[in-house]
Amino acid sequence: MVPPMSSAPFTRAHVRSLYDRPLFLLLDEARAVHRAHHADNEVQLCTLLSVKTGGCPENCSYCPQSSHYDTPVGAEKMLDIEQVRASARRAKELGSTRFCMGAAWREVKDGPAFDRVLEMVREVKGLGLEACVTLGMLTESQAQKLKDAGLDAYNHNLDTSREHYRSIISTRTFDDRLRTLQNVRQAGITVCSGGIIGMGESIDDRCEMLRTLANLEPQPESVPINALVPVEGTPLADRPPVDPLDMVRMIAIARILMPRTRVRLSAGRESLSREAQLLCMLAGANSIFYGEKLLTTSNPEEEADLALIKDAGLTTMAPAV
Repeated sequence: MVPPMSSAPFTRAHVRSLYDRPLFLLLDEARAVHRAHHADNEVQLCTLLSVKTGGCPENCSYCPQSSHYDTPVGAEKMLDIEQVRASARRAKELGSTRFCMGAAWREVKDGPAFDRVLEMVREVKGLGLEACVTLGMLTESQAQKLKDAGLDAYNHNLDTSREHYRSIISTRTFDDRLRTLQNVRQAGITVCSGGIIGMGESIDDRCEMLRTLANLEPQPESVPINALVPVEGTPLADRPPVDPLDMVRMIAIARILMPRTRVRLSAGRESLSREAQLLCMLAGANSIFYGEKLLTTSNPEEEADLALIKDAGLTTMAPAV
């Protein structure tokens, strides 16, 4: 079973018409939608920590953690509870309100490693942070265990359109991803799911990815929009940089299609100028991943992010009471 679509789904033609709209008109609409549903000047800071790095059996063409490719990222042991607790505490001190933990697994397997993740979730929640994990595929019972541990959100990106997906990954199907999202939703955990642009996809593929997300019922509470970070040794290492205005368009369309969703400006920010990042926020992005790394790829320095937010007159989201 895959997640049902809404009763009045968006069509391909409608989403493509948004993409083709003159940029200023698109931004006007996205800005109006954003103001109607979100605090106008607030940005949520999120921190992402790799708790189990490398050695993944999946062959995702963009990922340096895949065991299929010879990349600078090697397999490492899983972090212990104290390391995660210390990282989460530091993230909170620096202003993050959401702490996400990622493990380079194809799927969750019951046993000591998963039990350790459950304890990590409890530790993060004990610090007063939103807890999110990304662990690959998981079953209904595993999703329920994560819910019982206090997990707020589960990240499982669609990555791209159904049509383009098979050229990026062959070890897992598109429907596998949708089934995991369904298991997450049924357990009462909020859904974090987005995608990556710059992987050789067409404009229609980009629109179709957003259409699929927007037609989920209910819509994802969180949608990260990523620009490919090419890594030596992966099949996509030689892809050209993403045009910053393409990121702006994707975020604006996500905002229009999913008004209440928190749209997250995610991987690839290091290739964006300050002005491009602010345009993305103007278009509807109201969250950034904050800290020196996103799993294994670099991220802007914390001081630079805080300076950007301050210079723009924005405020960071306060912790939930």
